[in-house]
Amino acid sequence: MVTRNPILSPPPPAHSPHDGGVRTNGLVPEANRLPVFDLSNELDASERQPTILILDDLDINRRLLRAMLKAAPYRVIETKRAGEAMQVMEQETVDLLILDLMMPEMSGLEFCQKIKSNQKTKLVPILMLTSVQGIENEIAGISSGADEFLTKPLHPDVVRTRIRAMLRNKAAIDSLEEAETILFALAQAVEKRDKYTGDHCDRLATYSVALGTALGLPKSQLIALHRGGYLHDIGKVCVPDAILFKKGPLTEEEWVVMRSHTTRGVEICKPLKTLSLVLPIIRNHHERFDGTGYPDGLRGEEIPLLARILQIADIYDALTTARPYKPALSVEEAFQIMDDEVQRGWRDPELVPLFQQSVKKIEVAPVEPPLEIPKAETAPFAAPPAAAGAAQGVFQESLEAMRREVLK
Repeated sequence: MVTRNPILSPPPPAHSPHDGGVRTNGLVPEANRLPVFDLSNELDASERQPTILILDDLDINRRLLRAMLKAAPYRVIETKRAGEAMQVMEQETVDLLILDLMMPEMSGLEFCQKIKSNQKTKLVPILMLTSVQGIENEIAGISSGADEFLTKPLHPDVVRTRIRAMLRNKAAIDSLEEAETILFALAQAVEKRDKYTGDHCDRLATYSVALGTALGLPKSQLIALHRGGYLHDIGKVCVPDAILFKKGPLTEEEWVVMRSHTTRGVEICKPLKTLSLVLPIIRNHHERFDGTGYPDGLRGEEIPLLARILQIADIYDALTTARPYKPALSVEEAFQIMDDEVQRGWRDPELVPLFQQSVKKIEVAPVEPPLEIPKAETAPFAAPPAAAGAAQGVFQESLEAMRREVLK
């Protein structure tokens, strides 16, 4: 494959398109390899060209599509076989897939289903084309995961308009994903400031999802629990270090600031609609079953279920990990304290026993949560040990800048 930035590095020379356009791209055998065409002569180097992948076994169909797109600032990659296209999508960032309904090896319907069932590629929009007439083909195509469906003969203006609309939607989705990634990175950075809670988010996400699974919750709520494991304390970015890391007891005024991290966290995450199920976790994970918690003083089942689940996981992790003011407790000691808090009316009497059963299973075989956002992306600023000192400085500067903006 040619380099990812054709603006900074010119593409390697190609043979005539009439002889197959063979290039050395390292993805598919040379005899079957197809060209990557750079269809933009002038483009701001700060902007990434949208990448369109065409999958069609007929040369004439690919040439026709390329001609329709030649005036647009797109990077077009061509493949003949489904296997080649899958290799490209594994190694390239593809913004739009155009494929034919009828193909050798694997039909367009089957390939659509495969792409949409893959966590990494499921958000890539798909335009399906066919020369076979019949409304049943369009229904089958859309049902398999295609986002748009066009029947040949193709009208160039219609094709270009559909592609522009699909790429606009893809750009909006990418923007949301980037915003989520930034929030997760910020949440991770908040935890990394304290060496005693550095891996707290990972454990909390795992414990919460394990309990949610035991309760039979749907996938959307399991994903919210996993995200909540990382984002529940993001509001602490608004809490000054003098309060957050104070050695002695907090004053009443300092407690007011500390408790505000729940509502400030909601304010930070609320603009993202994709985090709507996470907001009750962020706001209410410090409530108590008897109504003596904060910030809303909710009682019993008034407390959102996901918040109750994460709260129990949070307490267990705090008890079983070492902190500056206490050693790590054993599992049995932690369970005893949690049982005592149930008797005092602080914790959900039904969830705590179920959590204890779930944790015992995790201790034997750790449970992987259903990652909507891969772990590697939740902490994109993670640095190797040799760079830890420098990275911590970057963390601190970023946090201070974000805190100033949030507190305005």
